[in-house]
Amino acid sequence: MYFRLIRQDIVRSKAISLITTLFVAASALLVSLAAILIVHLTGSLDALMTEAKAPHYMQMHAGDLDVARLEAFAARNHNIEALQVVPFLNIDGARISIGEHTLADSVQDNGLSVQNGQFDFLLDLDGKVVAPSDGELYVPVSYMKPYQLEIGDQAYIGGRPFVVAGFLRDAAMNSSLAGSKRFLVSDRDFEALKPLGNMEYLIEFRLKDPSRLGELEQAYLAAGLEMNGPTVTHALFRLMNAISDGLMIGVLLLVSLLVVAIAFMCIRFTLLAKLEDDYREIGVMKAIGLRLTDIKKIYLAKYAAIAAVGAALGYALSFAFQGMLLRNIRLYMGGGEHAALATAAGAIGILLVYAAITTYVNRVLNRCRKISAVEALRFGTSPETAGGGRWFTLSGNRWLSANILLGVKDVLSRKKLYATMLAVLVLSTFILIVPQNLYHTISSRSFIGHMGIGSYDLRIQVSGSVDQVAAKVAGITEALGDDPAVSRMAVLITKAFTAITKDGTEQNIKVELGDHSIFPIAYVKGRAPARNDEIALSSILADELGTAVGDSLTLQVAGGEKVMTVTGIYSDITNGGKTAKATFPTDAQDMLWTVICIKLTEPSLVKAKVGEYAGKFAYAKISDIDEYVAQTFGSTMASVQTASRVAIVVAVALAVLITLLFMKMLVARDRYPIAVMKAFGYTHADIEVQYLSRTLLVLIIGMALGTLLANTLGELLAGMVIASFGAAAFHFSVDPMSAYVFSPILMTGSVLLAAWAGISGAGRIRISDNIKE
Repeated sequence: MYFRLIRQDIVRSKAISLITTLFVAASALLVSLAAILIVHLTGSLDALMTEAKAPHYMQMHAGDLDVARLEAFAARNHNIEALQVVPFLNIDGARISIGEHTLADSVQDNGLSVQNGQFDFLLDLDGKVVAPSDGELYVPVSYMKPYQLEIGDQAYIGGRPFVVAGFLRDAAMNSSLAGSKRFLVSDRDFEALKPLGNMEYLIEFRLKDPSRLGELEQAYLAAGLEMNGPTVTHALFRLMNAISDGLMIGVLLLVSLLVVAIAFMCIRFTLLAKLEDDYREIGVMKAIGLRLTDIKKIYLAKYAAIAAVGAALGYALSFAFQGMLLRNIRLYMGGGEHAALATAAGAIGILLVYAAITTYVNRVLNRCRKISAVEALRFGTSPETAGGGRWFTLSGNRWLSANILLGVKDVLSRKKLYATMLAVLVLSTFILIVPQNLYHTISSRSFIGHMGIGSYDLRIQVSGSVDQVAAKVAGITEALGDDPAVSRMAVLITKAFTAITKDGTEQNIKVELGDHSIFPIAYVKGRAPARNDEIALSSILADELGTAVGDSLTLQVAGGEKVMTVTGIYSDITNGGKTAKATFPTDAQDMLWTVICIKLTEPSLVKAKVGEYAGKFAYAKISDIDEYVAQTFGSTMASVQTASRVAIVVAVALAVLITLLFMKMLVARDRYPIAVMKAFGYTHADIEVQYLSRTLLVLIIGMALGTLLANTLGELLAGMVIASFGAAAFHFSVDPMSAYVFSPILMTGSVLLAAWAGISGAGRIRISDNIKE
C-alpha cells in the first residue's frame, strides 16, 4: 500500500519530489565527502609519519658540532630511543637547475641530504625508503607540480649533472611552511658536492614515550647543547603537513552542515505545503478513526523513500568527486591505509543524514495532531491569518507600480510562508561569501601582518658564522644606504635565548632584535616593544609559557639575567610560530640569522632589485616578499581557493533549487487568487511581475542578512581555524567587487531566473477550473 501511495504522490508532484531529492543528495554528498576527506587526511598523515619514522624532536644547527657530547646526553636520558645527526648541505638555489628551471627565486633553504639510517626516512611516491644511485637526484614533491617536473629530467647542481630519478616525501619538510627542502643524493655525490655549500645539521631524537617530550626539551636546554637554529617537534610536523588540506576540509565541513540545515528547511516547507493540500483528507482519515501514527506513516513513507534515494545518490557522487579533492593529499602524503575506513566513514555520514531527515519529518508530522476533523471537513483548508502590509495601499502609493505593490503586500501579509525561502537565501549568501572572504584574506598583502612579517617589499637573509654574518650585513647595509631606490630599511637579528617564566619554567626561544617600529606587524593584544626591557611574544609561545601582556619574563643574556616586561602578543606562523621580538642591543655571539627588510620608493622596482641584489650579494638569500608569501603559503591558498569555488557552485545551486521549488508550490497554492486576478483583467505578465517582486524583496533581505552574518559569525569561525596555526589576530579583508558586486549579481540573476521558471505554470491556470473552487 505504501509503495502505491508513494508512487502516486511522486507522479502528481514530480518537480517537487525531484528538487527535494536533489537537496538531500547535495547534503549527503557534502557530508560524505567531508567524512571521507577527514579520514583520508588523518590516515595518510599517520602513514607518512609512521613509514618515515618522523623525529619527535628536531634541533636545526648551523656551526660546529660536538657529536660525542650529544651521544653522552642521549645515553644519560633513558627516554631517548635513538639519536641521529643528519647533515644538511645548504646550497644556493641559483646553483640548482632542474629541467628548464633554476631555484634562484626559491625562498626555501634548499639543500642536499643522504638517506638516513635509523629514522626520518625520505620516501618515494610509493612510500618506499629511497636508496639513490650515483648520478641520481630525488626532488622534493613540492617542486613537482610548480615546475612541471618529470622522472628522467636533467638536473645540474653546481654544474654537476644529475638525472631526476623520482620525487620524495619528507615528513619533516613536505610543507611549504617548513622553510627548508631536502634533495636526496648518494653518499658519493654528497661528498663530492660538499665544497659547494654550507654544512648544517639536523639533531634528531626519537623517544620511547613521546608524551614526555617536554622533559627532553628542558633537559636539552639545561645541558647547553647545540641550538643555533629553529626547534621543531613531532606535533608541529603534523600540523604543517595537515594545514593546507585541513583548511579546505574545514570549509567543506562548514558548507556541508549549512546545506543539511537548508535541506531540513526545504523538507519542512514541502511537507507543510503537502499537509495544507491534504487538509480535508486528513480530516476524513481522523473522522473514520485512523490513529495519528497511521496517518504519519503515509507521509513518512514518501520522505523516507526520498531520503533513501537522495542519500544513495549523494554517496555515489562522493566517489566521483573525492578523487579531485584527494589528489593533493595522495601526492604529498600517499594513499594511507584507511581507504576502507574512509568508505565506511562516508557511509556512516550518509546514514546520519538519512536518520536525521526521517526523524525531523516525523517531528514535523506531529502538526497533524492539531488538525480538527470537524474544521477540516467544514472548511477544507487551514485558517490562514494575514498580518502586516496594511499600511501599503494603492491610494497612498506614489513610487511603486500596482503589481509590485501587490507583491510586497503579499510578502508582508504572509511572512511565515516566506520565512523558509528567506532562511535558505540567508544561508546560501553565507556559504557564497565566507569562503571567498577567507581566500581573499589569506591571499591579500595585508595578511603578512598576521604571519609575523612587516609590510615591506624585499627580504635579504644572511646566515653563516658570526664573523661572516657581521661583515656581510655591514657590507649590504652600506650599499643599500647609497641606493636611492631604498626608502626605508630595518636590520633584524635573530638569536636564541633561554626564557624563564614566573613559575621557573625554562624554554629556549628565538628572539628577533631590532627596531620593530619601522615595519610594524599586527598585534592581537598590546603593542610592539619600544624599550630595552620590553618584549613581545607570538601567540603560540605566549600560550606555552603561560604569559600574558604585563607579565614579567627573564632572559639569560650574556651570562646574566635580564627581566623583561611582555608588552604585546602577535600572530606568527614563521619558525614554528614560536618567536619573540625585542629591541635591546647585544653582541654578535649565537646569532642564528639576520634579515634586512627593505621598502622601495617604487613597488614596480621589486623584480629588478631582486635581480640586481642577487648579483651583488650572492652570499645572501634575496626574496620578493610577495613571492616569499606565495611560496610559503601558496599551497594553503590554493586549497582554500578550491573550497571557495565549490562553495560558490553549491550556494547558487541551492538558491536556484529552493526558489524554483518555492515558486512552483506557491503558484499551486495560489490557483484561486490567480484565477480571480485573471477574471479582473490582470495579464500573465502582470502576475509574473507580482511574483518576481516577491522573490526580489525576499532575496534583497536574505542577501543583506547573509552578508551581515558572513562578516560577523563567518569571520569568527574563520578566525578560529586560522588561529589553530598561529595567526590569532584575524579580520576579514573583503574584496568589495567580489563580495558586494559580483556575488549579488550572480545570486540575483540566478534566483530571478529560477523564479521566472517556477511561475511559468501560472499561465496555464484557467479561470473556469479554479473560480468554482
